[in-house]
Amino acid sequence: MRWPWKWRRIEPLNDLRVTLFTRQGCHLCETAWSRLRAEQQRYGFLVEVIDVDTNAELKRLHGDTVPVVAVNGKVRFRGDVNTVLLRRLLRAESRGKRRS
Repeated sequence: MRWPWKWRRIEPLNDLRVTLFTRQGCHLCETAWSRLRAEQQRYGFLVEVIDVDTNAELKRLHGDTVPVVAVNGKVRFRGDVNTVLLRRLLRAESRGKRRS
């Protein structure tokens, strides 16, 4: 019997650079961190966490919109991390890695 879906092995995305711009006491940042950690368990990418209040330029750029999530240097989420869109992005990255 064949199953109607295909099980695919998930390629680790250890070369993917995910940066979470955050600040102390931000409840949305804590939620973003939890969502990133959950997907990190599945995809194996690294997350760099940067407090925007430690750098005047980062505070100017992202201070009012944290959390901000950048993937390979491109901002993908501001203010909230949508789990569905995050998974879609990571699946696309994983498929692209399999093709190359």
